[in-house]
Amino acid sequence: MRLWSLHPKYLDSKGIVALWREGLLAKKVLENKTRGYKHHPQLIRFKNSEHPGACINTYLHYICDEADRRGYRFDRSKLTRKSSVAPRIGVQEGQVAYEWMHLLKKVQIRSAETYSTLTTVKSPGVHPLFDLVPGGIESWEIVG
Repeated sequence: MRLWSLHPKYLDSKGIVALWREGLLAKKVLENKTRGYKHHPQLIRFKNSEHPGACINTYLHYICDEADRRGYRFDRSKLTRKSSVAPRIGVQEGQVAYEWMHLLKKVQIRSAETYSTLTTVKSPGVHPLFDLVPGGIESWEIVG
């Protein structure tokens, strides 16, 4: 499971579809509607928020927004309305840099066109739910 801190506009088609599926799984985990993945490290920042369900739901709404811009049809009925109580979540600069390099490696293999575009990005933006804060790679990240 990879719940990207990066803005979803950077993901190639396979990446955004995978993020949608994995995000829906994360939503079920946070709602206690599945038994698997309960201790997955990618969920820690959502679990640590004041409103985990609202945060993951809002996270997924932004993924749907990006899918809509691309002409994809993700089923928004799987979500509740975007929440006004979902607090923004801090993400450390080192985490974003780590994810950026991870994404570049994946996209280089899957989509030469997307890779070519991404290599021109000087400073990648973060998902709208997150605020960039100083620091290294998040303690929950499994560095490969």
